[in-house]
Amino acid sequence: MKGSVPSVFKVSKQHIAYISAGSNIGNRLENCQNGITALTESNIATLKAKSPFYITEPVDYINQDWFVNLVVKIGTRLDPFRLLDKLKSIQSNAGRNHNAERFGPRILDLDIIMYDDFVINSPELIIPHPEMHKRHFVLKPICGIDPHIVHPVLKKDMQCLLDSLDDDGQMVRELKGHDLI
Repeated sequence: MKGSVPSVFKVSKQHIAYISAGSNIGNRLENCQNGITALTESNIATLKAKSPFYITEPVDYINQDWFVNLVVKIGTRLDPFRLLDKLKSIQSNAGRNHNAERFGPRILDLDIIMYDDFVINSPELIIPHPEMHKRHFVLKPICGIDPHIVHPVLKKDMQCLLDSLDDDGQMVRELKGHDLI
């Protein structure tokens, strides 16, 4: 782990984190499910809530397959930096190439969206996720868990942030059984 952990995270209490999972390579649904299972079966996280799965249009790097995305709410005793290390390990074990093109295709992407109501801005980690308020594929699933969660920097709830986005180039629809055939 890089750097020292602020003392506020060393308290042995359970923290609430929101993790976004996405995949657009191979069996996208299974990749996301396996990533969340690896996290929750590792005894470092307890699944508190899970959004529906969504089929989502790629953003920024658009010449690629569509994604499957979801957000989970977990309880963890890990500080956010150790949680990030665990997420990177799960991604690597799934076959993720971290040297691939930014925003390009990926077998599994796990991001910490929020961690309690903390604001972290370090070279290794930024929380809340710096792009979350611009992304339908994050806001729609998190609203499926709780639309009243307040962004700790913008001081707006998730539903308000979602409602403020236009739909241009960010199609998101709930996954139905036939969608991946």
